[in-house]
Amino acid sequence: MKSDRLLSILLLLQTRGLVPAGELAQRLEVSVRTVYRDVEALSAAGVPVYAERGRHGGIALLPGFRTDVTGLTADESRALFVLAARGAHSALGLDRALGSALRKVMAALPAPHRTAAEQTSRRVIVDPERWSRAERPAVDLDVLNTAVFADRRLRLGYRHSGTTEARTYTVDPYGLVVKAGVWYLVADHRGVPGLYRADRVRDAALTDAPVRRREGVELGDVWESLRRKVELRPADFEVTARVRVSRLDMFLRLQAAQLIGGEPVVEASGEWARVALVFTELGPVVWIRPDQGAGSGACDRKAEEGDMAEPCRPTTTRRGCVPGTASPARSERQALAAVRALLAFGENVEVLSPPEARDVLAGAAAAVTELYGGSRPAPG
Repeated sequence: MKSDRLLSILLLLQTRGLVPAGELAQRLEVSVRTVYRDVEALSAAGVPVYAERGRHGGIALLPGFRTDVTGLTADESRALFVLAARGAHSALGLDRALGSALRKVMAALPAPHRTAAEQTSRRVIVDPERWSRAERPAVDLDVLNTAVFADRRLRLGYRHSGTTEARTYTVDPYGLVVKAGVWYLVADHRGVPGLYRADRVRDAALTDAPVRRREGVELGDVWESLRRKVELRPADFEVTARVRVSRLDMFLRLQAAQLIGGEPVVEASGEWARVALVFTELGPVVWIRPDQGAGSGACDRKAEEGDMAEPCRPTTTRRGCVPGTASPARSERQALAAVRALLAFGENVEVLSPPEARDVLAGAAAAVTELYGGSRPAPG
């Protein structure tokens, strides 16, 4: 609606000051011509808004002009009160500030919207944590948060997955991201973007140097790029299996990320349901020198989910590395090995194809049988 758009322009200008017309058009998903028409409408309504021409021009309000109009609709008011039950605000030390802010918003809401907003906070809870996850150690975000907002470089002692010793990095932070209850620092190291899990940061210290981010690059851009790399599927390996119907709901919930091919098909007996799954090698992110092929081992380093700090140490001879991909054969072997996770379902899941997957599971089951089939070792 035009009235909503006019209010959005007004609030953006109050918050940002001078805003280019092109940016307003992009944010509001309209043309630049429409933005100028809306500015004329605001001016006709008595709002002291003006346009500055030139390369650094834009739309702005006269200095000192403010309005107390919130303009919130009923649905917008309710949306503000659908809050995560715990986690993000607490980790940032903003629990009390959040409560205070919401009380102020509640007081500013139009009277007809207050009851619905208050009821929403009591009737809807968003819990970002996964089911059946062990309690995570508390993370200290103070230094990371300070570096992000003070625009300072940060020196990290960081332990990678699968290692016991911390390595030292000097990084340029873009910001913090929380995903599925896990906090990450998104930062460049020597101009290379990386994810650093906050719970693996052993120590962190601000430096006196200002942050050196790549020009024109924002946190959202870096996060999206890194997220795609984590979820990249270099070698999909499809598997057909059947699952006992009595365990199907649990299986579908736990294996949701691997499921493909639509709804499970229940067999005529009614005891089993057939499913299709895809397994992929979740890394390694392989770095290679431009003059060497993938799999050469020049800079190989496995980057597990949420552990994508720069793999090439600047103190070694591995300079000039570029991102590459693992060899197809190695990726397929690792994807095939991931099928062994289905053994956790015991006799309630049977892999039907391909034969290589059945062989992997049979070999793993035989190894477990051999381990437990012999005499029990003496304690101590």
